Amino acid sequence: MTTPSRPSAPLKTSPRFNTLAASALALLLSLAGSLPARAASTSSPASEEIVLFGFDNRSFPFQNHVETHLYPGVRPRIVLRPGPPGSHDETILYYGTVIRIGDTFHMWYNGNYGPFRPLNGFERKYTVICYATSKDGINWEKPNLGLVEFNGSKDNNIVDFPEPLLWSTAAVLYDPEDPDPARRFKLAYEGGSEENPNNVFRVAFSPDGLHWTPSPKNPVGPMVEMAGITKHRGLYYVSAQNPFLAHRPVFTRRMVTYVSKDFETWSSSGAVTIDPGPDVRGPSTEDDRHQYSEIHCGAGLWNRGNVIVGIHGMWQGHPTGDRRLTSIDLGLVLSHDAIHFHEPVPGFRIIPAREQPESPIGVYPALMQGQGMENVGDETLYWYSLWRGNYGSGVRLITWARDRLGGLHPFRPRDHVYNTVNPQGRDMHHALAMQAEAISTTLDVTSADNAVFINASGLGQYSELRVDVLDEGFHPVPGFSGDQAAVVNADGFRSQLEWPGGTALPTSAGPLRLRVRFEGVRGEDGRLHAVYVTGAKVR
Repeated sequence: MTTPSRPSAPLKTSPRFNTLAASALALLLSLAGSLPARAASTSSPASEEIVLFGFDNRSFPFQNHVETHLYPGVRPRIVLRPGPPGSHDETILYYGTVIRIGDTFHMWYNGNYGPFRPLNGFERKYTVICYATSKDGINWEKPNLGLVEFNGSKDNNIVDFPEPLLWSTAAVLYDPEDPDPARRFKLAYEGGSEENPNNVFRVAFSPDGLHWTPSPKNPVGPMVEMAGITKHRGLYYVSAQNPFLAHRPVFTRRMVTYVSKDFETWSSSGAVTIDPGPDVRGPSTEDDRHQYSEIHCGAGLWNRGNVIVGIHGMWQGHPTGDRRLTSIDLGLVLSHDAIHFHEPVPGFRIIPAREQPESPIGVYPALMQGQGMENVGDETLYWYSLWRGNYGSGVRLITWARDRLGGLHPFRPRDHVYNTVNPQGRDMHHALAMQAEAISTTLDVTSADNAVFINASGLGQYSELRVDVLDEGFHPVPGFSGDQAAVVNADGFRSQLEWPGGTALPTSAGPLRLRVRFEGVRGEDGRLHAVYVTGAKVR
């Protein structure tokens, strides 16, 4: 999309802040100073635990009589509402980030204000970055920061960010490992300047998430609209929507990744990660705009250490190319290197845009993904918003049962398929049906103090999972396989596995694999959502 130019917003920043701002700053710094190792999971997970999602065929590449299912989120609702008319966030187009630090959730979101314009996705003229906090990710407060003057008052939650031509896309990263305290919070955003009003890739730094300093090296990249940011294996990654014609001569939105070592010098070109658009070529495509299946603003990223979960915008353009008729659902992608992503189920709407609560009637439904996803108790939480800045704006929340965004489901083959192939098809059917299984990628056990946990459902008296340990060559490891396999026959989000020799994987058998078998009279009822392994890493 072409970003409209914007005049300077009617607000003033101040180099000093009042007592309320000082209190907020002290609170945030105290949280950062006492941060436990696990709380840094949004930027660079320090835990040795690996996650093998059942719906990820890179984690379980070897499968028999099981299929991948994804589950749409449930209970969508608005959890942060816009301010009153005339306020700095009278419209909220989220485009933001949620990060949990210690026991507090921190949100940065885009407050939009000014004259209303009939321009989809740009309905309000001005944008400021605002800040909110929560103890549970559900009930949010807008603290009075006292940092920025708006309409003659500093009684607001606007962060101190001297960027007069800020646009709506911005993603925040908490990086506690940075040796420079002034760069512990990092921001990738889209903005312009008086010299170059075009909105391009820019970055900024902050010691506390409230006071931001744009990089003197801005701009650091081309015009991109980013939704996600993460740190993975020592490098920084931004997930974005591509410059439209950078990768093919067809004007479509694609998901691309930019990479940096220092957060200021970025790859001069992006790596295409997801491209659902058509391969349309020829001299008669110059008028094509906004009308294809495309990726909007890349993906918001959840770094789980060995795997990165992304929520991306599924732009469905109208055949006319009229953006007023565009719909945008949200889909799920996974990556093991922060560059190459795949859809577990192509085209699946993990968050459908249709009939969102309090959304306008008679308008094509469209959503905007955010950065940040968290497990809280027995639930997985994710924040997003409507794409259009009209009625129903605000930050929304949707949930799943913990880590159950999908799972592996066993299935029984149809009798007639085998009867037509083999005269003894029914016996063959029975034998094969009992072999519903999934085998993991190779794991290196790094510590004798390791453990394996499983997230599974649909289990009980007639349905169970048996977990064998195999060596890298698929040979059963004695004492951990066959009749001595670990058995799980009850639902649980984190059930620890135990073999006759104990709960730890052997360290003397070399690289290992886990084989999960679905068994029982009703073995097809079992659902494998995830396996967690501590003291190990993916080879």
